[in-house]
Amino acid sequence: MLEYVDYNEKNEKILTQIGGINADMLMDITVKKLLKGQKAVVQEEQKEAAILLLSGTLSLQFAGKTEEMRRRNPFDERPYCLHCAKQTVVEIEALEDSEFILQKTDNDKTFEPVFYSPADCRYEEAGQEQWDGAAHREIVTVFDLDNAPYSNMVLGEVINRPGRWSSYPPHHHPQPEVYYYLFDRPQGFGACFVGDEVFKIEDGSVALISGGNCHQQVTAPSYKMYYCWMIRHLPNDPWDKTRIYDEAHTWMLSER
Repeated sequence: MLEYVDYNEKNEKILTQIGGINADMLMDITVKKLLKGQKAVVQEEQKEAAILLLSGTLSLQFAGKTEEMRRRNPFDERPYCLHCAKQTVVEIEALEDSEFILQKTDNDKTFEPVFYSPADCRYEEAGQEQWDGAAHREIVTVFDLDNAPYSNMVLGEVINRPGRWSSYPPHHHPQPEVYYYLFDRPQGFGACFVGDEVFKIEDGSVALISGGNCHQQVTAPSYKMYYCWMIRHLPNDPWDKTRIYDEAHTWMLSER
């Protein structure tokens, strides 16, 4: 399913909650704005947390360290993220008006906080040599099973080129996944396919993808589309990059 979530009085968009809205996603996901000079604290007794900057400048204090995140927007600059275990106290101060995603889930494991700069993330281009470039996109992985085997989450980004497809060919996996969309212009739009349903994507849309549902999307010509993708590993069944393709479309995997 797909939703549009607006900011509440606390300048927060609550996308999913364990035990609350969209609980089947098995994550707490919030998009939050801080005005210049405002502060926030992240501290969870039983949950790991990831703080992904979308825009602005944040100063983070944690585990005796101070780090700074700076990003104009997701289209022109690559990501910064802090990933930390339960019971880690993170003090956040906005050095300018800022927006970030906070992703959390239950995790009994402890690990040292990891600060990801743009140089620490993994980048790949996909689809440029297939289907006349119709699914050419940039995929960013901040952390997954490879570099964060202690985590119960996966976090990454995709930049969809104008008029192109992504999450393609149609595929699914058992683990739930959430997409949060932005466009380089506020009137930008696209379409998201989840199972047998089709939804119009707008700036600020959220796709909620239950395990087993095929999913793919396309953006309109002249509009770049960004989405943050967040996956929750399942007990004894972590997401390991496996894509189960819709059998009706597997023929195209060998097409050039």
